[in-house]
Amino acid sequence: MSLKLHDMTQSMQDTVRKGVGSYRWQRPVYESFLPPCNQACPAGEDIQGWLSHAQAGDYEAAWRALVVNNPMPAVHGRACYHPCESGCNRSGLDDAVSIHAIERFLGDEALKQNWQFEVAPPTGKKVLVVGAGPAGLSCAYHLARRGHAVEVRDAAPEPGGMMMHGIPAYRLPRGPLQQEIDRIAAMPGVTLRCGVTVQDVKQAKEDGGFDAVFVAVGAQVANHLAIPTQDGKKLVDSVSLLDEVSHGKRPELGKVVAVVGGGNVAMDAARTAERLGASDVVVVFR
Repeated sequence: MSLKLHDMTQSMQDTVRKGVGSYRWQRPVYESFLPPCNQACPAGEDIQGWLSHAQAGDYEAAWRALVVNNPMPAVHGRACYHPCESGCNRSGLDDAVSIHAIERFLGDEALKQNWQFEVAPPTGKKVLVVGAGPAGLSCAYHLARRGHAVEVRDAAPEPGGMMMHGIPAYRLPRGPLQQEIDRIAAMPGVTLRCGVTVQDVKQAKEDGGFDAVFVAVGAQVANHLAIPTQDGKKLVDSVSLLDEVSHGKRPELGKVVAVVGGGNVAMDAARTAERLGASDVVVVFR
């Protein structure tokens, strides 16, 4: 009986570049992705860009890189839930970079040093912005930076929207908020008119000779649950509660309060209820 033998030797082609010699011929594959902090940022900030300036001690350059996307870093550094830190790669080593704290510092430093925005030469274009909340003010800022004239109209007696009337003052002090609003309002070409209601957008555009209109009426209308006692005295939506408190009122809620929902507004309502005297606050969420 004859045995069939297999060639078990390796050829030179099989052994070359496999564990011996130089690896200089190899090159890593680079792919263009956003850093995880940038990817997670709701405002789309170039976080690693302005962090590098801050690390070098050039705080004004850091602030100017930051406000390319976000005109209100002192507000953002206080009110944002900073998902950028959840995506930070540094957390795999020790702890995430305190991005929101650095942003708050830069925002406060800009107010302290009175740094102002840079604007382009006038373009001759004119835009109407309906609403002076965070979206409307941000729109006015970006348009003014590009040289467009902007008129912001808001039905409320003061600008700020839900930043002013929704987020409690203990979480967002009114001082830095008002200062950042004033800085936007002081930009060349920006006109702010409060206490003015726009009923017909098309007519307002024609009457004012505007080239475009940006509607930023916000989300100040609360959702209501289908509860039979919805019109009862002790049932109130969180948006209305926070608005009343922001105007200096102290609504009577009782000692035991149930807050339905688990988001930012619900947490603000729960903490506000405790500050109004409730001894037991229960947060109910799915």
